[in-house]
Amino acid sequence: MTILFIADLHLSPSHPDITDCFFRFMEQEAPSASALYVLGDLFESWIGDDEETPLQCDVANAFKTLSAKGVPIYFIHGNRDFMIGKRFAKSAGMTLLPEHHVIDLFGEPTLIMHGDTLCIQDEAYQRYRKKVHNKFTQWLFRRLPLSTRQKIGQKIRSSSSSNNQEKPQEIMDVDQNEVTRVMQAYGVKQLIHGHTHRPNIHTLSIGTDLAQRIVLGDWYTQGSVLACTPEGCTLEARKFQN
Repeated sequence: MTILFIADLHLSPSHPDITDCFFRFMEQEAPSASALYVLGDLFESWIGDDEETPLQCDVANAFKTLSAKGVPIYFIHGNRDFMIGKRFAKSAGMTLLPEHHVIDLFGEPTLIMHGDTLCIQDEAYQRYRKKVHNKFTQWLFRRLPLSTRQKIGQKIRSSSSSNNQEKPQEIMDVDQNEVTRVMQAYGVKQLIHGHTHRPNIHTLSIGTDLAQRIVLGDWYTQGSVLACTPEGCTLEARKFQN
């Protein structure tokens, strides 16, 4: 029995190597899993369920095929694809989860999340996040013409890339005090997240207890997969094919 976790694929037409790796994973490995969790940033961007590009449709079909084989699929929004809605989720056969969610991972209560809310030292990003996650702002955005949303999305991506290059690396990582606070708030000793693109399994102390924070890797150079069994969790890499 294996539960799989992935995050930060950033699928886009400009990175066919990542897309190919994802489809191989969905066809060859995911069908043997007992569940698949996608912890955000599946796509490089998402401006609305009505866009329906060929890539988005192919990805939805891959998930739907997996779901039809009896593998439940769960999705938590990332900072790039937080606009994914019920329409796409239904077409993909996946269940949308809240941004912080506790699961029973083989008897261990485990908090899963994308991870961007842990990066509180990046104050500029947190201000931006608060604005774009406002329900009224999202309601207005969805009612703009598709072409307008595409232009806005492109501008945001370009601005984000430029801003991130200028930021010190340390402020784009998680804040350790915030990690402890959130884990205590949810009463867990295990946390799984993505977002930072720094795959690792960290041991930390919460009070007198030892705890574990597992960070998923991105898919820019390899397919990062977390495989969990009753014996434990292992971070693995799926090589891209030439």
